[in-house]
Amino acid sequence: MIELSMRREATGMLARSVSAHHVRAVLLAAERRGVATGPLLARAGLSPVLAEEPLIQERMTAPAAGAAESAARVPAEQFGRLVRMLWATLDDELIGFGGAPSKVGTFATMAHVVVHGSRDLREALRRAGTFYSLFPGGPRFRLVEPVAGLAWTDGVDEARMEFDVSGYDDPLHFGAESTVLVAHRFAGWLVRRRIGLRRVEFVHPEPRHAREYALLFGAPCVFGAARTAAVFDRADLDEPVLRDAAALEVFLRRAPVDVLVAADYGSTATGRVRHLIGRSLPAGTVPTPEELAGRLSVSPQTLRRQLAAEGTTYQRLRDQVRRDHALAELTGGRISIERLSRRLGFSEPSAFHRAFRRWTGETPRAYQARARARDPRGAPDSTPRARGAPEATPRARDASDPTPRARDSRSAPDATPRAPGQQP
Repeated sequence: MIELSMRREATGMLARSVSAHHVRAVLLAAERRGVATGPLLARAGLSPVLAEEPLIQERMTAPAAGAAESAARVPAEQFGRLVRMLWATLDDELIGFGGAPSKVGTFATMAHVVVHGSRDLREALRRAGTFYSLFPGGPRFRLVEPVAGLAWTDGVDEARMEFDVSGYDDPLHFGAESTVLVAHRFAGWLVRRRIGLRRVEFVHPEPRHAREYALLFGAPCVFGAARTAAVFDRADLDEPVLRDAAALEVFLRRAPVDVLVAADYGSTATGRVRHLIGRSLPAGTVPTPEELAGRLSVSPQTLRRQLAAEGTTYQRLRDQVRRDHALAELTGGRISIERLSRRLGFSEPSAFHRAFRRWTGETPRAYQARARARDPRGAPDSTPRARGAPEATPRARDASDPTPRARDSRSAPDATPRAPGQQP
């Protein structure tokens, strides 16, 4: 999956690059299908050294805290060339990581269906899910929205794109990562703005390259979750689709680079501030308004005016990011409430308790107990799950209702999510 990031070079120019880990993941896909990697690298303009590092090391889970992933990176354009060559060679947009091949051109056809017939993002995601449900190779995805009037209180203003990656043959998690990433980027492309993520949840354990996820998604990530999902503001579903056939032609011609390159995490002050606060947690302290203004090269007064013009404040954004991190940590159950309150910058646990009750209507301990009880696997200490997003129980209505197939995740296996935007 593609961890394209934007890095500021010494010259001040903006360079787009990809972690070498993802290059090796693509090379693994080639090797497993009997495709020689040397010629692929040469034609893509990449060093053959990338094929020499043992891939078995990449399969290890997260290293000890603080350990750094290799800093080696390659130009995004060359990585995109490598992926396109493998698509053509395998005739599979999932490059062998999916449960079955997804023939080249499948994504493009889905995109035409979505662009030409969708009024808003909600309808676009429904159509995408319906389209992919027709193919055994997936990727499988569903849109889930909360139902008003149910007992649970968290997540009432959020929506979820849930992905079924259970059939993926994906040792390096490249398929799962790229499925979520492409779906998220394609959704933002449709409405001509970045969709801010509240959090991203992955079934797989924390990988060695976990630090790259912040570059990719700009949001808290949960590993070992019950489902793989991208969680965002429900209001974003009402955004109109603003793309046409001409724009789609350019988009597909540039794929996968423009889909996979990390955006600037929002062209708005709100998006930039939310991202910077999120990057500071949970290991560091929340930056002050003055510190944020310094990082954004504006005065504190200007930043305050910009946020006010966008209908928000520093305090509100800080609380939103704290809330999302708190929900993620409590669902994971790997930290004490007292320690969590300190990590989130609260002066004392009682202040955290009051804030959490204001956010969710219940105490942190009660939320944590309920989150564990929702886990379908029944393990009281299950690793992280959808933080703040209840499981697919009565709480949620599948927004892909238009199709007749079952959408409740408790039903037949093939009723589980179908991922939309996999690599074109």
